[in-house]
Amino acid sequence: MSTVIKRSIRSTPFRDAGGTWKLIVGLLTTGKSSEAETEMMSVSGIVASTIADQCTSAAPIICTCEGPRTRFYCLYDDDALEGDASNESGLPHDATKGDWKISIPCSTDDLAWVRAALKEKTSRITARDKADDAHVDKSQKAEAAGGLVLDLKGLFE
Repeated sequence: MSTVIKRSIRSTPFRDAGGTWKLIVGLLTTGKSSEAETEMMSVSGIVASTIADQCTSAAPIICTCEGPRTRFYCLYDDDALEGDASNESGLPHDATKGDWKISIPCSTDDLAWVRAALKEKTSRITARDKADDAHVDKSQKAEAAGGLVLDLKGLFE
């Protein structure tokens, strides 16, 4: 089983969607200027549009590399302002090590243009339909949240 790191980022109205993406890029690149940072920032307007549409509230931005998988969820409205559920701490690994990739959740209506716009700029950052994340089973969601999965059926057998 692979390790999953979860971060919950305060978005609108605490910070605008572009600022949210900039923070995520900073976490992924550990604040260092690099080719990866340049590539990620080249799509900032496109990704910010999906963040502004609140596609990242239930479906995460998923980042893969040679290390752990990282999931970024965004908090909106009162949750963003209060910040109680946020976790914007640095990552314990280099998220751009090896063949890194980023998958951005997107609404079904915008998926075609977002995919095309991303493809013009990078092959490492792609879009997926946020509705597809509804099929993630409970154990994967609990793993992403860093929680335990209790198998009640197995417990009582």
